[in-house]
Amino acid sequence: MTSCIAVIDFETTGISPQMGDRATEVAIVLLDQVHGRVVDRFQSLMFTGVHIPAFISQLTGITNAMVRSAPTAVQVMSEAARFVGTAPIVAHNAAFDRKFWQAELAQVGLAAPHPFACTVMLSRRLYPHAPNHQLGTLVDFHRLPRTGQAHRAMADAEMAAALLARIQQDLRGPSGTGRADHDWLMQVQACPKAKLGRLLATASQT
Repeated sequence: MTSCIAVIDFETTGISPQMGDRATEVAIVLLDQVHGRVVDRFQSLMFTGVHIPAFISQLTGITNAMVRSAPTAVQVMSEAARFVGTAPIVAHNAAFDRKFWQAELAQVGLAAPHPFACTVMLSRRLYPHAPNHQLGTLVDFHRLPRTGQAHRAMADAEMAAALLARIQQDLRGPSGTGRADHDWLMQVQACPKAKLGRLLATASQT
């Protein structure tokens, strides 16, 4: 088992790489699977040549001028792939980040076999009483620290990593002996809510 989980966040020009949208920034936080500590970080803006719409710049603060002076997407994604290595990945709303991870690595000619766990799906299973499952709401709900400007990749990746560490802590339980590795996260997020209690009980028995 890989000792780290890679928590990833992309900022992009839109919502769909299939429609020509590209990444503008990526951040990755490596979290120790056992102790829940951040052990390393990677962040970079990237230049793809795709125009950033004004409303996206207003949301993220990332402008066309900023990415014009950034490294190319080929450089950034090649380095990001080396940084992640074979670590499994977690993201908040993983369906979004997974498709950009796969699409941007495909632009570089690299495979993207990494399994993705999703803190949105996990929080829906574990914290159904939360007001909603947006990242900022969950950070406040669990009284986790806010780390910088929302909708910038590193701030969002660090908050997602803090949320993941809390999820792992809760899965391990008061005794600290329950499972919380990436494979178990994938099982928990895929488990129907009606069967979740039974699934978690099996972990406490192993």
